[in-house]
Amino acid sequence: MTLPGERGLAVVEAPSVLGLRPSGVQELPEAVLGGVARVARVEPPAYDPVRDAGTGVLNPGGIARYSVQLADVVGEVLDSGRFPVVLGGDCSILLGNLLALRRRGRYGLLFLDGHTDFYQPSAEPTGEVASMELALATGRGPRPLADLEGRGPLVRDEDVVAFGFRDADESAAAGSRPLPPRLYALALDDVRAAGAGAAARGAVTRIAERDGYWVHLDVDVLDDAIMPAVDYRQPGGLSWAELEDVLGTALGHERAVGFDVTIFNPRLDPDGTIARRLTDCLRRALAVEGPLVQRSRGLEPRRPGAR
Repeated sequence: MTLPGERGLAVVEAPSVLGLRPSGVQELPEAVLGGVARVARVEPPAYDPVRDAGTGVLNPGGIARYSVQLADVVGEVLDSGRFPVVLGGDCSILLGNLLALRRRGRYGLLFLDGHTDFYQPSAEPTGEVASMELALATGRGPRPLADLEGRGPLVRDEDVVAFGFRDADESAAAGSRPLPPRLYALALDDVRAAGAGAAARGAVTRIAERDGYWVHLDVDVLDDAIMPAVDYRQPGGLSWAELEDVLGTALGHERAVGFDVTIFNPRLDPDGTIARRLTDCLRRALAVEGPLVQRSRGLEPRRPGAR
């Protein structure tokens, strides 16, 4: 087992809310993993609150451009042999991370999220891409986002494990398309039935034979009782111990190539208690003991206070 911290972390800030709204999730990078130096910050274009008539989503052009810019930075980190840790932002940042991998081969995805995020624009009430990024990543949806650089899908159905979601009834009632049969789905009840660690080992086994795999964490996969600092709350979810078990298994495997964290909203955590607990969880999963500075192929640490 080679932990990410032993490979050399490269933390990238990706404070985009283009797929959601400026609710506070853009402040995640400043709140999480304090003391671990950043190598880059990718600033998003201006947020447009008007839903695009052609695609039915918010900010399609901005998300497409941002995905390419983020992919460039993540790609440089990958090419340097470092392990990228990308701090969002909303879940639409997943597209840029996967684009970086798609440019380099065939990779898998472990998708840890309380929601399936498989909506089509007609079913998403406000057109938020943060509710449809898994559909887009697998090539479904408006072409400007589902076929970035003509490389869509960014990940194949059979190379994805959706893990820990608990919104099946809600998404079906809203008219969201179901997850396709070739995409391996482990709802929260399935994870609990197998045990979090065993479920994670099984998930990793399914995707580890690819060129590698990315781990996506939307923190609303955690139980609402311990992670209320998210914009779309729902009852239930993983415990801290279960998440640490899953992340330790997934990130500790030699085929894991990168990791992103999304949706935590510091404005809903006024005393910082949840941010500190989340940071502790991530530090253990990433095997980070103290401050790290990683320079990778032209990337320089973000200046203190830079925006």
